[in-house]
Amino acid sequence: MSDFQLTRTLDEHSADTALRADVRDGLTRSPKELPPKWFYDARGSELFEEITRLPEYYPTRAEREILLGRAGEIAAASGARTLVELGSGSSEKTRHLIEALPALETYIPVDVSESALRGAAQTLLAEHPGLRVHALLADFTRPLRLPESAGPRLVVFLGGTVGNLRPPERAAFLASVRAMLSPGDALLLGTDLVKDEAVLVAAYDDSRGVTAEFNKNVLAVIDRELGADFHTADFEHVAVWNREQEWIEMRLRARSEVLVKIRALDLVVPFEEGEEILTEVSAKFRQEGVRRELAAAGLRLTQWWTDAADRFALSLSVADGPEG
Repeated sequence: MSDFQLTRTLDEHSADTALRADVRDGLTRSPKELPPKWFYDARGSELFEEITRLPEYYPTRAEREILLGRAGEIAAASGARTLVELGSGSSEKTRHLIEALPALETYIPVDVSESALRGAAQTLLAEHPGLRVHALLADFTRPLRLPESAGPRLVVFLGGTVGNLRPPERAAFLASVRAMLSPGDALLLGTDLVKDEAVLVAAYDDSRGVTAEFNKNVLAVIDRELGADFHTADFEHVAVWNREQEWIEMRLRARSEVLVKIRALDLVVPFEEGEEILTEVSAKFRQEGVRRELAAAGLRLTQWWTDAADRFALSLSVADGPEG
């Protein structure tokens, strides 16, 4: 593919090193926790795709509704010649934007999966022969240096994934995005909105148990990659709404006392009956809160779009001040 280039910022051992560090740190602290990124091996990605099709899980449908209805407005407001997508995966949702951006020259997908980057690029280049794709094999939670490309640039972070970051992490992430941008560049950010508690909990605790299997998949990943002896049947999936923090918490709760050995770390982890591992927070947002967090990072909110039911929002903010 002459119009495809891939730059690696992660070596083949990066994921293993990060997993070891996260598991050791997370399972030796109190309370225990694990980062949600470890859900997503091949099986976890399949399960998440299944979750997005569940009747209870509205965010994917709501965001797609906005993208389909507002892609032209987003394109006109940004005037982007370069589109950067953080956590691009299959780039499926981004196709709506690519088709709507008449001046687009370069697409820069950023993901930790080389196979996902190559697969998405192959599909996009078949559909858009004039497009240049410069993929970055990178962790978007770390500072990135973007390849040279024409401005204005539009950085896209979809799916409400920003809600998986705690407030200090979000502040650091948004500051790192601002550092990528020059004045006039923009960020398109997907945020799930605060709504009725029952709707929120159901979205993370579906009646078919798919989300429960997805949550427990992190244990299967640790078993396989680090030689642990977790048994998923020893833990139950829990999803609760934290009213004070306005986020959903996904947890794994030990059904009884259990002792887990993790051979690769030479670590033994005891669990008391009822003890939990926090595996994900998923913050829900209000418009003014999003505006404040963007402003603190040097980004000015200019557009706010929601689906018809006001469940989900896409916001466009522009970079002001000195160049990043």
